Amino acid sequence: MGTEVTRSELVLDGGRRLRVHDTGGAGSDRLVVLWHHGTPNIGAPPEPLFAASERLGIRWVSYDRPGYGGSTPVPGRNAASAAADVTRVADVLGIGRFALMGHSGGGTHALACAALLPGRVLGTVSVAGPAPFGAEGLDWFAGMNESGRASLTAAVAGREEKERHEARATYDPAMFTAADHAALAGEWSWFHDVVGPAVEAGPGGLIDDDLAYVAAWGCDPRSITGPVLLLHGGRDRVVPCSHSQWLASRCPRSELALHPADGHISVLRHAAAALEWLVRNEKG
Repeated sequence: MGTEVTRSELVLDGGRRLRVHDTGGAGSDRLVVLWHHGTPNIGAPPEPLFAASERLGIRWVSYDRPGYGGSTPVPGRNAASAAADVTRVADVLGIGRFALMGHSGGGTHALACAALLPGRVLGTVSVAGPAPFGAEGLDWFAGMNESGRASLTAAVAGREEKERHEARATYDPAMFTAADHAALAGEWSWFHDVVGPAVEAGPGGLIDDDLAYVAAWGCDPRSITGPVLLLHGGRDRVVPCSHSQWLASRCPRSELALHPADGHISVLRHAAAALEWLVRNEKG
């Protein structure tokens, strides 16, 4: 029998809603890994990792970030805003401590939560996640493919310019390497299930995400006290590996797992090993 995902709605103050995904159910004593999705995705936990998570005794919990799927938009949110949402989700589900994993922009949100919730986070994995915009000693745009650079440059110019850009933007397959395309055609074809629902109501969530990536996080990743694994592909054209290299040189308890032949998606073939790393850190 496969892993079952239950979905629920969490109503916050003011009537704002978060759609929550959970593979464990009440009373589960397995290690909870709170998944932070990329841009643009809904928050369904990563199905290609379900077999590994069952073997390792991992329970996935996740949520649609504001503006995606069943979650109410919050214009002007930053990376640090995720910490309050994660806290509410964990509290409602009766979860005390948990690990974090995020892919792409989800890595940024996971690291922000690690910085702001040190008493609750057991360990954090950021897979191909961006470093803070304007980080000293990092050429933030260097190595990005042309379409990605244009999209984020529009975000730097503000919401109106970003909205104009998205109104005419089209999918650019050149952002991905041959290895990425192979992954998307194979095990990680799951992304097609989480991208479509994320944009069917428009690009609002994507716009809010990109505006957050080029703004201050609202916290400092250098303040993270728990263990951090930074997983990145050396040929990543979406978020160049220099971002994780910068983070690895600043986060005190970080490890860099750089895979030279991988791109933005194909690097996820190492995500099961990253789950094993989380389990070891929880026990150790």
